[in-house]
Amino acid sequence: MSTRSALPPGSKLTLLQTYRYLRDPYDYLARMLAENGDPFTAHVVNGDVVITGSPAGVQQIFSADPDTYAPFGVAAARPVVGDFSLLLLSGERHRKERKLLMPAFHGERMRAYGETIRAAAHAAAATWSKGQPFTFQNSSQWISLEVIIRAVFGVADAARVEAVRQAILEFVAATAPSILFFPFLQRDFFGRGPWARFSRAREKLGFLISAELAARRSRPDETGDDILSRMLAARHDDGSGMSDVEIHDELLTLLFAGNETSGIALAWAIYWLHRDRDRLEKLLAELDAAGEHPEPEALARLPYLEAVVHETLRLYPIAPDAPRTLARPFELGGYPLPAGVCVAAATALLHVRPDIYPEPHQFRPERFINKKYSPFEYTPFGGGHRRCLGAAFALYEMKIVLATLLRHYRLALAEPREVKPGRRNVVLGPATGVRVTFHGPRRSGDAPA
Repeated sequence: MSTRSALPPGSKLTLLQTYRYLRDPYDYLARMLAENGDPFTAHVVNGDVVITGSPAGVQQIFSADPDTYAPFGVAAARPVVGDFSLLLLSGERHRKERKLLMPAFHGERMRAYGETIRAAAHAAAATWSKGQPFTFQNSSQWISLEVIIRAVFGVADAARVEAVRQAILEFVAATAPSILFFPFLQRDFFGRGPWARFSRAREKLGFLISAELAARRSRPDETGDDILSRMLAARHDDGSGMSDVEIHDELLTLLFAGNETSGIALAWAIYWLHRDRDRLEKLLAELDAAGEHPEPEALARLPYLEAVVHETLRLYPIAPDAPRTLARPFELGGYPLPAGVCVAAATALLHVRPDIYPEPHQFRPERFINKKYSPFEYTPFGGGHRRCLGAAFALYEMKIVLATLLRHYRLALAEPREVKPGRRNVVLGPATGVRVTFHGPRRSGDAPA
């Protein structure tokens, strides 16, 4: 393959590029591809990022030796997730930490959370008023947070659940995009401004996490199924465990990566299904055929439900791209790139390629029935050695929540127009939050308490 001596084409108006990306990354990436071809370069405040949305380019990035890369945006992310977050580790330290954490998110351990997820979905539905429109994403966000508090943090006492919930909500609300994408704003202006507000929220949540860790350490013989318990019990090959600061930072990472993302994905799924009555009915028929009281694990194996979840994550992937910083020179798409430049696999471009997904902007769950896409064609959770650790948990949660709500409660879309993505703090979701109306239970005994 011939090589070229400069970075791929792309505008060098750094502030404008950053603004356009922050405002609407889906549109920005599509426009840059149309104007410059693949790959192209985005010159943003966090550095030069060479972006590809082709399967060949994505494969080059995800198949490279892990030591080719260093974490992206460390200065921006460190205040949010801490020094010991898996997101910011590299090399052997990253491999050891990932190996230690992996078992908590897979197999029987993950499936132990099924009833917790189902109970959270029913609890959210209990707040709905018949005939009254509401914003579904508020409910799905509440469910996601409830699952995090109970399944990840392991908090069960009602008063403590509420205290942790409020601290998490304050932390998420205070995590403004400006302080992540513009690190020079990470300073305290006499206790005022977004950084001061974020610092107070982080300190409050950190205090609660530290208190929970101290309580758990004082009761070493007590074990639970929650992820925090599994972190405390996990051991490296040499027998050593995780320190409190390491666990603290990994909990913040799980919260940062999993809170809003699950709620957003669920809202999109409800939106797409209720825009397409035939596909909703097809899914309802599959759910009803599962029996009167199916186990969560049986629901999670339903093929059309799984296809709906995958198609939802394809259309508007929560993470539009997966950036990495080059620790050493690397060639991408015929361009020799120096160390220090960033590369990114653009999921938002890959997922709308008509050669892979005919009618790419249409909701077609059937494309995932009896069809398995390669890890370089379908990448909602990134790929390679940095693929999202909680991917299996997120998919499982989406399936159980959707199955629970759709089996038991009748909803109707209350959106007069097409819903587009809009920014919600760090991530993007449905601009309206997806307005729906609750029309009562689908069967007797299903009405919210």
